[in-house]
Amino acid sequence: MSETKHNWTKEEILNIYNKPLMELLYEAATVHRKHHDPNTVQVSTLLSIKTGGCPEDCGYCPQAARYHTNIEGNDLMSVQQVKAQALRAKSSGSSRVCMGAAWRNVKDGEEFDQVLEMVRTINKLDMEVCCTLGMITENQAKRLAEAGLYAYNHNLDSSEEYYKEVISTRGFEDRLETIDNVRKTNVTVCSGGIIGMGEKIEDRAGMLVALATLNPQPESVPINALVAVEGTPLEDQEPVSIWEMIRMVATTRIVMPETQVRLSAGRTEMTREGQAMCFFAGANSIFAGDKLLTTPNPDVNEDMKMFELLGLNPQKPFIKKMQPKTVEASESQLHPLGEKPKWTRPEHTIERNEAAKQKAKAVK
Repeated sequence: MSETKHNWTKEEILNIYNKPLMELLYEAATVHRKHHDPNTVQVSTLLSIKTGGCPEDCGYCPQAARYHTNIEGNDLMSVQQVKAQALRAKSSGSSRVCMGAAWRNVKDGEEFDQVLEMVRTINKLDMEVCCTLGMITENQAKRLAEAGLYAYNHNLDSSEEYYKEVISTRGFEDRLETIDNVRKTNVTVCSGGIIGMGEKIEDRAGMLVALATLNPQPESVPINALVAVEGTPLEDQEPVSIWEMIRMVATTRIVMPETQVRLSAGRTEMTREGQAMCFFAGANSIFAGDKLLTTPNPDVNEDMKMFELLGLNPQKPFIKKMQPKTVEASESQLHPLGEKPKWTRPEHTIERNEAAKQKAKAVK
């Protein structure tokens, strides 16, 4: 019988987060060793298959079309380009490729069909395939699953309360609905958030409540430290300390014991010692490669040196769940439904987002 708890309260999670650090680390490490191999870390490669031009106003994101961030956009990559990148990632020790497209939501058509072919291609390389494409319907989730998708990433970003201070072009409930659509398939869920956006510790706990009370809990939870990019509304945010990251990783590990906790954006600012503390606290997944979509990331060779130093081994693919089967497009029983889902557009005003938008207009 699973010991995973699904009725966490914010107060309970705050009590864990605020424990004396040594006590918190001991508890997190104990939970980690009970459910995972402490010397194995999953290595994933994040690939931006379509960069820039996103219509959303996420305050942290350099890919938003309304901000001026010097990000070089590109149209959707070809299947062959993606295959070449996946093979390179595999040779460097990655067991998973996560493909990200700067879309608000998936739209049926030629581009989505191309993404489905990318999923088929990478799954046939015996690598786990993850996608982050924005909001998706149940039918789109089923088509991705049929193609061989292993995981779908859709971050909650922050607590429901603080979410409104960061994004005005979509609602928090859209995130939960997309996760629910993914759960109607055999695809695993990857969902986490970002710390360092100006939120309170209570908001960090609120985000963990939203994730930990899902049943089942996400199979993967990325914990990102904000990378403040010039031109975005959050460009002046001070970096979070390594101690905040360690506390967040440890708390996540305790409340979601069977989840893979992913040390994500912000690793370039962390020392090896800091990352080692995060691994000790329960992080057992990283993104490798020189970029995380558009922001810097440690070089994969440096990561492998760190693994050697710490005695860590890259996790093999399909350890947590069996490899999905791929159904070829010609044999598919699923088809586009011509859906026009009404994803929310709250469009309330966030002053710093509006200021960044006006600043971009002046530059352009």
